[in-house]
Amino acid sequence: MKLKTIIVEDEQISREILKNYVGKYCPSIELMGEASNIEEAYELIQKHELDLVFLDVEMPFGNGFDLLEKVENKTFETIFVTAYDHYAIEALNNQATYYLLKPISIDELIKSVNLVLEIKEKEEQLQNKVLTPHSTVKGKITIPLQDGFEVVNVEEIIFCKADDNYTEIHFENSKKVVSKTLKHFEEVLREYPFARIHKSYLVNINHITKYKKGKGGSVELINGKEVLVSASKKGNLLAYFK
Repeated sequence: MKLKTIIVEDEQISREILKNYVGKYCPSIELMGEASNIEEAYELIQKHELDLVFLDVEMPFGNGFDLLEKVENKTFETIFVTAYDHYAIEALNNQATYYLLKPISIDELIKSVNLVLEIKEKEEQLQNKVLTPHSTVKGKITIPLQDGFEVVNVEEIIFCKADDNYTEIHFENSKKVVSKTLKHFEEVLREYPFARIHKSYLVNINHITKYKKGKGGSVELINGKEVLVSASKKGNLLAYFK
């Protein structure tokens, strides 16, 4: 994975030193640009979808914290680079991923970049998965979003409906569409009381309010929706009510 990165530093010599270090010792970095002040940096942040910003604290006409305050929906990690260690606490409070003191230690630089790489790789993995959190977190799954993932309570899911390679997840007053198959959700939710009652439907047994007889029959759900039950799936459903 390549980390799309910019360097924000008002001193040209310091920029060149960091640029050379990054080019030589950090192969995961893809440098997208350099900025000598807050305005230039802000333009680069708006132009590129960045993973990492090396950010000097003291700059003309403001500081690094001012820049971060201007950025809405910040998705990049920040490594502060400065000669003034009294900024450390404020940097950490602003959720800096790392804090490098000048003169820059190559070992610390490599360590900081590897930390960002680990974070971004994990985020990318979560971006494309529907996950059940660790066993200490009961009754929840995550579903991927464009900018991360959302944690939902399994008990609030009324049913899941197949839509080609997508799945609609229905709640009482809303639904979410996820680019995963219904088969995938059937596997993720296998430890919970969900029954595949039709090739297109996976329902939460706890939200069934009525069953109607028929070749396969149908179920009525807590939100008033009626869903047909395939004849081949009828046994799976009725097994829950023995």
